[in-house]
Amino acid sequence: MEKLSIGPSNKFCPQALFLYGTYREDGSPNFGLFCWFSYCWDVELGVMACIGGQKLTADRIRATKIFSANLVSEPMLPLADYLGTTEGYAPGKMDIDIATRRGEALNVPVLDDSPWAFELEVKRSVPLDDAEIFICKIRNTLAAAELAGGSLGLEEKMRFAAPVIWTGSGVGQYFKIDPATLGATGELKISFSGARP
Repeated sequence: MEKLSIGPSNKFCPQALFLYGTYREDGSPNFGLFCWFSYCWDVELGVMACIGGQKLTADRIRATKIFSANLVSEPMLPLADYLGTTEGYAPGKMDIDIATRRGEALNVPVLDDSPWAFELEVKRSVPLDDAEIFICKIRNTLAAAELAGGSLGLEEKMRFAAPVIWTGSGVGQYFKIDPATLGATGELKISFSGARP
């Protein structure tokens, strides 16, 4: 495969979308759309969430040290797009009809329609020049019953959750995942011709 040098770029870097939930100072819920989210390990499972620029969500996370990360599913995409393209400091941004509940372990707003939501506690933050990385412990996960139980296989669970991914910089694009099982971990190495006997 020929490679071309294109400099620093995230124009092809598909990542799952999450709506981060915090409470404003007046106790009303606030949500912002983010995708710079990944997992880490430090004695227990955690996540790393990076927020760039000045955002109300980052302000509230700094103030409370807790937030929710709600996986965006296909049916939620219009709401997620609205929340992600409307300035967080804009008056009236959250004057919309959305169903939320308080987290089970933390005082964070959780979206009822999200099939998978993390309740996160910030253990450490790393300030950058124009961003901040929040390293968090997962204090609870709220999952749709269909995802928590064992009646569905992984492929069926992926179809049920219907997570949305995003790629691009500037004006990016949303994509659906069309899940098809490719094989189990460790199973495919048998067919790898480069493996040593």
